[in-house]
Amino acid sequence: MSDAPDQTQRRNPAGKVAILVVLILIVFVVVYALSDRMAPSSSRGIVSAHVVQIAPRVSGDVTEVMIDDDAVVQAGDPLFSIDRRPFELAVKQAEARLATATQEVSASSASLVAAQAAVTQARTNLDSVRADADRTFRLEERGIASTAQGDAARANVSDAEAQLQTAEANLRSARAQLGPEGRDNPAILAAEAQLEQAQYDLASTTVTAPHFGVVTNVTLSEGQFIGAGNPALTFIDAEAAWVTVDLRENQLQDVEPGDPAHLLFDAVPGRIFDGRVQSIAWGINPGRNMQGGLVVNQPSNRWFEPARRIPVRVELVGGMDDWPTRVRVGGKVHAVVFAGGTGNPIGWIADGLQRLRSWTSYLH
Repeated sequence: MSDAPDQTQRRNPAGKVAILVVLILIVFVVVYALSDRMAPSSSRGIVSAHVVQIAPRVSGDVTEVMIDDDAVVQAGDPLFSIDRRPFELAVKQAEARLATATQEVSASSASLVAAQAAVTQARTNLDSVRADADRTFRLEERGIASTAQGDAARANVSDAEAQLQTAEANLRSARAQLGPEGRDNPAILAAEAQLEQAQYDLASTTVTAPHFGVVTNVTLSEGQFIGAGNPALTFIDAEAAWVTVDLRENQLQDVEPGDPAHLLFDAVPGRIFDGRVQSIAWGINPGRNMQGGLVVNQPSNRWFEPARRIPVRVELVGGMDDWPTRVRVGGKVHAVVFAGGTGNPIGWIADGLQRLRSWTSYLH
Protein backbone atom coordinates (compact mmCIF):
# COMPACT_ATOMS: atom_id res chain seq x y z
CA MET A 1 0.00 0.00 0.00
CA SER A 2 2.90 2.43 0.63
CA ASP A 3 4.08 2.16 -2.94
CA ALA A 4 0.77 3.51 -4.36
CA PRO A 5 1.46 7.25 -3.81
CA ASP A 6 4.92 6.90 -5.37
CA GLN A 7 3.48 5.22 -8.45
CA THR A 8 0.83 7.97 -8.70
CA GLN A 9 3.49 10.69 -8.60
CA ARG A 10 5.58 8.91 -11.22
CA ARG A 11 2.56 8.55 -13.48
CA ASN A 12 1.39 12.18 -13.02
CA PRO A 13 2.60 14.09 -16.16
CA ALA A 14 1.91 17.59 -14.80
CA GLY A 15 5.48 18.11 -13.64
CA LYS A 16 6.96 17.08 -16.96
CA VAL A 17 4.51 19.26 -18.84
CA ALA A 18 5.40 22.25 -16.66
CA ILE A 19 9.12 21.70 -17.28
CA LEU A 20 8.47 21.35 -21.02
CA VAL A 21 6.46 24.59 -21.08
CA VAL A 22 9.22 26.43 -19.22
CA LEU A 23 11.84 25.11 -21.64
CA ILE A 24 9.72 26.15 -24.61
CA LEU A 25 9.32 29.62 -23.16
CA ILE A 26 13.07 29.89 -22.59
CA VAL A 27 13.78 28.77 -26.14
CA PHE A 28 11.19 31.23 -27.46
CA VAL A 29 12.74 34.12 -25.54
CA VAL A 30 16.24 33.19 -26.71
CA VAL A 31 15.16 32.87 -30.35
CA TYR A 32 13.24 36.15 -30.11
CA ALA A 33 16.26 37.97 -28.68
CA LEU A 34 18.61 36.51 -31.29
CA SER A 35 16.14 37.31 -34.09
CA ASP A 36 16.07 40.96 -33.04
CA ARG A 37 19.82 41.12 -33.57
CA MET A 38 20.53 38.68 -36.37
CA ALA A 39 17.32 38.98 -38.43
CA PRO A 40 15.26 42.01 -37.27
CA SER A 41 11.89 42.29 -38.97
CA SER A 42 8.97 44.68 -39.11
CA SER A 43 5.56 44.74 -40.73
CA ARG A 44 5.53 48.55 -40.62
CA GLY A 45 7.50 49.10 -43.82
CA ILE A 46 6.25 51.81 -46.17
CA VAL A 47 6.84 52.25 -49.90
CA SER A 48 8.58 55.61 -50.37
CA ALA A 49 9.59 57.71 -53.36
CA HIS A 50 10.59 61.24 -54.22
CA VAL A 51 7.37 63.26 -54.11
CA VAL A 52 7.56 66.92 -55.11
CA GLN A 53 5.05 69.69 -55.57
CA ILE A 54 5.25 71.13 -59.08
CA ALA A 55 4.89 74.91 -59.05
CA PRO A 56 5.23 77.46 -61.87
CA ARG A 57 8.05 80.00 -61.89
CA VAL A 58 5.68 82.78 -62.99
CA SER A 59 2.18 83.86 -62.02
CA GLY A 60 -0.81 83.95 -64.31
CA ASP A 61 -4.06 82.38 -65.49
CA VAL A 62 -3.97 78.72 -66.49
CA THR A 63 -4.83 78.50 -70.19
CA GLU A 64 -4.46 74.74 -70.75
CA VAL A 65 -4.00 71.58 -68.69
CA MET A 66 -2.30 68.94 -70.83
CA ILE A 67 -2.45 65.96 -68.45
CA ASP A 68 -5.04 63.99 -66.54
CA ASP A 69 -4.89 62.97 -62.92
CA ASP A 70 -2.61 59.96 -62.26
CA ALA A 71 -1.06 60.24 -65.72
CA VAL A 72 2.37 58.79 -66.53
CA VAL A 73 4.65 61.42 -68.06
CA GLN A 74 8.11 61.49 -69.57
CA ALA A 75 10.83 64.08 -68.98
CA GLY A 76 9.94 67.32 -70.76
CA ASP A 77 6.27 66.50 -71.32
CA PRO A 78 4.13 69.66 -70.94
CA LEU A 79 1.91 69.60 -67.87
CA PHE A 80 0.06 72.92 -68.03
CA SER A 81 0.53 76.36 -69.48
CA ILE A 82 0.00 79.90 -68.22
CA ASP A 83 -1.29 82.81 -70.27
CA ARG A 84 1.63 83.87 -72.46
CA ARG A 85 0.27 87.26 -73.52
CA PRO A 86 1.65 89.38 -70.62
CA PHE A 87 5.07 87.82 -71.00
CA GLU A 88 5.11 88.23 -74.77
CA LEU A 89 4.43 91.93 -74.21
CA ALA A 90 7.28 92.05 -71.68
CA VAL A 91 9.63 90.54 -74.29
CA LYS A 92 8.56 93.13 -76.87
CA GLN A 93 9.13 95.92 -74.35
CA ALA A 94 12.60 94.55 -73.57
CA GLU A 95 13.38 94.32 -77.28
CA ALA A 96 12.27 97.93 -77.73
CA ARG A 97 14.53 99.05 -74.88
CA LEU A 98 17.44 97.21 -76.44
CA ALA A 99 16.67 98.77 -79.84
CA THR A 100 16.59 102.22 -78.28
CA ALA A 101 19.93 101.61 -76.56
CA THR A 102 21.58 100.39 -79.75
CA GLN A 103 20.23 103.27 -81.80
CA GLU A 104 22.15 105.63 -79.58
CA VAL A 105 25.36 104.10 -80.90
CA SER A 106 24.03 103.86 -84.47
CA ALA A 107 23.92 100.06 -84.51
CA SER A 108 21.34 97.41 -85.36
CA SER A 109 19.74 95.34 -82.58
CA ALA A 110 18.27 92.56 -84.74
CA SER A 111 21.24 90.21 -84.54
CA LEU A 112 21.71 91.00 -80.85
CA VAL A 113 18.09 90.11 -80.04
CA ALA A 114 18.32 86.81 -81.92
CA ALA A 115 21.64 85.92 -80.28
CA GLN A 116 20.30 86.74 -76.83
CA ALA A 117 17.22 84.56 -77.41
CA ALA A 118 19.46 81.64 -78.42
CA VAL A 119 21.54 82.05 -75.25
CA THR A 120 18.42 82.10 -73.06
CA GLN A 121 17.05 78.97 -74.69
CA ALA A 122 20.39 77.16 -74.43
CA ARG A 123 20.85 78.11 -70.77
CA THR A 124 17.31 76.99 -69.89
CA ASN A 125 17.89 73.68 -71.65
CA LEU A 126 21.22 73.19 -69.85
CA ASP A 127 19.61 73.79 -66.45
CA SER A 128 16.98 71.15 -67.18
CA VAL A 129 19.51 68.64 -68.53
CA ARG A 130 21.83 69.13 -65.55
CA ALA A 131 19.02 68.65 -63.04
CA ASP A 132 17.98 65.38 -64.68
CA ALA A 133 21.62 64.25 -65.04
CA ASP A 134 22.46 64.95 -61.40
CA ARG A 135 19.56 62.78 -60.36
CA THR A 136 20.74 60.00 -62.71
CA PHE A 137 24.27 60.22 -61.30
CA ARG A 138 22.95 59.76 -57.74
CA LEU A 139 20.95 56.71 -58.84
CA GLU A 140 24.01 55.35 -60.65
CA GLU A 141 26.14 55.63 -57.50
CA ARG A 142 23.57 53.57 -55.59
CA GLY A 143 23.32 50.97 -58.35
CA ILE A 144 19.73 51.83 -59.30
CA ALA A 145 20.60 53.40 -62.67
CA SER A 146 22.83 51.51 -65.11
CA THR A 147 26.22 52.71 -66.33
CA ALA A 148 24.72 53.20 -69.80
CA GLN A 149 22.13 55.58 -68.36
CA GLY A 150 24.89 57.51 -66.59
CA ASP A 151 26.94 57.72 -69.79
CA ALA A 152 23.90 58.96 -71.70
CA ALA A 153 23.28 61.62 -69.05
CA ARG A 154 26.90 62.78 -69.26
CA ALA A 155 26.64 62.96 -73.04
CA ASN A 156 23.45 65.03 -72.80
CA VAL A 157 25.14 67.47 -70.43
CA SER A 158 28.13 67.79 -72.77
CA ASP A 159 25.84 68.48 -75.74
CA ALA A 160 23.85 71.09 -73.79
CA GLU A 161 27.04 72.80 -72.63
CA ALA A 162 28.34 72.87 -76.21
CA GLN A 163 25.08 74.43 -77.40
CA LEU A 164 25.33 77.12 -74.72
CA GLN A 165 28.96 77.84 -75.61
CA THR A 166 28.01 78.21 -79.26
CA ALA A 167 25.12 80.54 -78.42
CA GLU A 168 27.33 82.65 -76.14
CA ALA A 169 29.98 82.86 -78.89
CA ASN A 170 27.33 84.11 -81.32
CA LEU A 171 26.21 86.68 -78.74
CA ARG A 172 29.78 87.93 -78.32
CA SER A 173 30.08 88.18 -82.07
CA ALA A 174 26.86 90.20 -82.24
CA ARG A 175 28.15 92.51 -79.53
CA ALA A 176 31.42 92.97 -81.38
CA GLN A 177 29.49 94.19 -84.41
CA LEU A 178 28.22 97.09 -82.33
CA GLY A 179 31.68 98.60 -82.36
CA PRO A 180 33.78 99.97 -79.51
CA GLU A 181 31.04 102.30 -78.25
CA GLY A 182 28.32 99.69 -78.00
CA ARG A 183 30.28 96.65 -76.88
CA ASP A 184 30.49 97.68 -73.22
CA ASN A 185 27.75 100.29 -73.19
CA PRO A 186 25.95 100.09 -69.78
CA ALA A 187 22.56 100.90 -71.33
CA ILE A 188 22.92 98.06 -73.82
CA LEU A 189 24.09 95.61 -71.17
CA ALA A 190 21.12 96.52 -68.93
CA ALA A 191 18.71 96.16 -71.86
CA GLU A 192 20.20 92.74 -72.66
CA ALA A 193 19.68 91.60 -69.06
CA GLN A 194 16.06 92.75 -69.11
CA LEU A 195 15.50 90.97 -72.40
CA GLU A 196 17.01 87.73 -71.07
CA GLN A 197 14.76 87.90 -68.00
CA ALA A 198 11.68 88.52 -70.13
CA GLN A 199 12.57 85.64 -72.45
CA TYR A 200 13.15 83.34 -69.48
CA ASP A 201 9.76 84.27 -67.98
CA LEU A 202 8.08 83.59 -71.32
CA ALA A 203 9.72 80.18 -71.58
CA SER A 204 8.52 79.41 -68.05
CA THR A 205 4.85 79.80 -68.97
CA THR A 206 4.80 76.15 -70.03
CA VAL A 207 5.48 73.87 -67.06
CA THR A 208 7.04 70.51 -68.01
CA ALA A 209 7.72 67.23 -66.21
CA PRO A 210 11.19 67.18 -64.61
CA HIS A 211 11.70 63.50 -65.51
CA PHE A 212 9.84 60.21 -65.90
CA GLY A 213 7.13 59.87 -63.29
CA VAL A 214 3.46 60.16 -62.39
CA VAL A 215 1.36 63.25 -61.71
CA THR A 216 -1.38 63.03 -59.13
CA ASN A 217 -3.67 65.29 -57.15
CA VAL A 218 -4.26 67.43 -60.24
CA THR A 219 -6.78 70.10 -59.27
CA LEU A 220 -5.98 72.65 -61.98
CA SER A 221 -8.59 73.96 -64.36
CA GLU A 222 -8.50 76.43 -67.22
CA GLY A 223 -9.00 80.01 -66.12
CA GLN A 224 -7.64 79.39 -62.63
CA PHE A 225 -5.08 81.93 -61.42
CA ILE A 226 -1.96 80.46 -59.87
CA GLY A 227 0.88 82.35 -58.25
CA ALA A 228 4.57 81.73 -58.77
CA GLY A 229 5.86 79.12 -56.35
CA ASN A 230 2.40 77.86 -55.37
CA PRO A 231 2.04 74.06 -55.75
CA ALA A 232 -0.18 73.15 -58.69
CA LEU A 233 0.08 69.35 -58.69
CA THR A 234 2.02 66.48 -57.15
CA PHE A 235 4.76 64.64 -59.02
CA ILE A 236 5.99 61.16 -58.03
CA ASP A 237 9.37 60.03 -59.34
CA ALA A 238 8.91 56.70 -61.12
CA GLU A 239 12.63 55.93 -61.37
CA ALA A 240 13.59 55.97 -57.70
CA ALA A 241 11.59 54.13 -55.05
CA TRP A 242 12.56 52.41 -51.83
CA VAL A 243 11.11 50.92 -48.66
CA THR A 244 11.31 52.71 -45.32
CA VAL A 245 11.27 50.25 -42.41
CA ASP A 246 10.92 51.43 -38.82
CA LEU A 247 13.03 49.24 -36.53
CA ARG A 248 13.36 49.48 -32.77
CA GLU A 249 16.63 50.86 -31.51
CA ASN A 250 17.66 47.55 -29.97
CA GLN A 251 17.15 45.87 -33.36
CA LEU A 252 19.80 48.05 -35.00
CA GLN A 253 22.82 46.77 -33.07
CA ASP A 254 24.20 44.72 -35.97
CA VAL A 255 22.40 46.30 -38.93
CA GLU A 256 24.78 47.90 -41.44
CA PRO A 257 24.34 49.40 -44.93
CA GLY A 258 24.63 46.63 -47.51
CA ASP A 259 23.00 43.94 -45.37
CA PRO A 260 20.64 41.67 -47.37
CA ALA A 261 16.92 41.94 -46.80
CA HIS A 262 13.70 40.29 -47.96
CA LEU A 263 10.64 42.38 -48.79
CA LEU A 264 7.02 41.27 -48.91
CA PHE A 265 4.62 43.80 -50.44
CA ASP A 266 0.95 43.62 -49.52
CA ALA A 267 0.18 44.56 -53.13
CA VAL A 268 2.07 41.47 -54.40
CA PRO A 269 1.09 38.58 -52.10
CA GLY A 270 2.96 35.31 -52.33
CA ARG A 271 6.19 36.80 -53.67
CA ILE A 272 9.31 37.85 -51.78
CA PHE A 273 11.76 40.37 -53.24
CA ASP A 274 15.48 40.63 -52.53
CA GLY A 275 16.66 43.93 -51.12
CA ARG A 276 19.59 45.49 -49.32
CA VAL A 277 19.97 48.12 -46.64
CA GLN A 278 20.92 51.43 -48.22
CA SER A 279 21.14 53.63 -45.13
CA ILE A 280 20.04 54.07 -41.53
CA ALA A 281 18.57 57.38 -40.38
CA TRP A 282 20.75 59.41 -38.05
CA GLY A 283 17.89 60.88 -36.06
CA ILE A 284 14.17 61.26 -35.51
CA ASN A 285 11.95 63.91 -33.96
CA PRO A 286 11.02 62.72 -30.45
CA GLY A 287 8.12 65.16 -30.32
CA ARG A 288 9.45 67.42 -27.57
CA ASN A 289 7.78 70.84 -27.50
CA MET A 290 9.27 74.17 -26.51
CA GLN A 291 7.52 76.99 -24.67
CA GLY A 292 9.16 80.11 -23.36
CA GLY A 293 12.53 78.80 -24.44
CA LEU A 294 12.22 75.69 -22.24
CA VAL A 295 11.38 72.07 -23.00
CA VAL A 296 7.84 71.14 -21.99
CA ASN A 297 7.60 68.23 -19.56
CA GLN A 298 5.82 65.20 -21.01
CA PRO A 299 4.17 63.26 -18.18
CA SER A 300 3.40 59.65 -18.94
CA ASN A 301 0.99 57.27 -17.23
CA ARG A 302 2.51 54.21 -18.87
CA TRP A 303 4.50 51.62 -16.95
CA PHE A 304 6.96 51.25 -19.82
CA GLU A 305 8.00 53.93 -22.28
CA PRO A 306 7.29 52.68 -25.84
CA ALA A 307 10.38 51.85 -27.87
CA ARG A 308 11.67 54.45 -30.29
CA ARG A 309 11.80 53.35 -33.90
CA ILE A 310 14.48 54.47 -36.36
CA PRO A 311 13.80 54.53 -40.13
CA VAL A 312 15.93 52.19 -42.23
CA ARG A 313 16.04 52.62 -46.00
CA VAL A 314 15.92 49.39 -48.03
CA GLU A 315 16.20 49.20 -51.82
CA LEU A 316 15.61 46.36 -54.26
CA VAL A 317 18.74 44.56 -55.42
CA GLY A 318 17.70 44.79 -59.06
CA GLY A 319 16.82 48.47 -58.83
CA MET A 320 13.75 49.87 -60.53
CA ASP A 321 13.92 47.19 -63.23
CA ASP A 322 12.59 44.66 -60.67
CA TRP A 323 10.15 47.03 -59.00
CA PRO A 324 6.60 45.56 -59.02
CA THR A 325 4.21 47.70 -61.05
CA ARG A 326 1.27 47.09 -58.69
CA VAL A 327 3.02 48.68 -55.73
CA ARG A 328 2.05 52.26 -54.92
CA VAL A 329 3.72 54.91 -52.79
CA GLY A 330 2.60 54.55 -49.18
CA GLY A 331 1.89 50.83 -49.56
CA LYS A 332 2.58 48.42 -46.70
CA VAL A 333 5.66 46.19 -46.68
CA HIS A 334 6.92 43.42 -44.39
CA ALA A 335 10.71 43.42 -44.25
CA VAL A 336 13.35 41.15 -42.78
CA VAL A 337 16.95 42.37 -42.54
CA PHE A 338 19.52 39.57 -42.32
CA ALA A 339 22.11 41.38 -40.20
CA GLY A 340 23.71 38.04 -39.29
CA GLY A 341 23.50 36.63 -42.82
CA THR A 342 21.14 34.04 -44.26
CA GLY A 343 23.20 30.91 -43.63
CA ASN A 344 22.29 30.33 -39.98
CA PRO A 345 19.31 28.85 -38.10
CA ILE A 346 17.96 32.28 -37.11
CA GLY A 347 18.03 33.37 -40.75
CA TRP A 348 16.30 30.15 -41.81
CA ILE A 349 13.58 30.65 -39.23
CA ALA A 350 13.03 34.30 -40.22
CA ASP A 351 12.92 33.39 -43.91
CA GLY A 352 10.48 30.53 -43.27
CA LEU A 353 8.15 32.70 -41.20
CA GLN A 354 8.13 35.38 -43.88
CA ARG A 355 7.34 32.86 -46.59
CA LEU A 356 4.48 31.54 -44.49
CA ARG A 357 3.31 35.14 -44.13
CA SER A 358 3.52 35.60 -47.91
CA TRP A 359 1.05 32.73 -48.43
CA THR A 360 -1.38 34.04 -45.83
CA SER A 361 -1.17 37.56 -47.29
CA TYR A 362 -3.66 36.44 -49.95
CA LEU A 363 -6.29 36.43 -47.22
CA HIS A 364 -5.83 39.91 -45.72
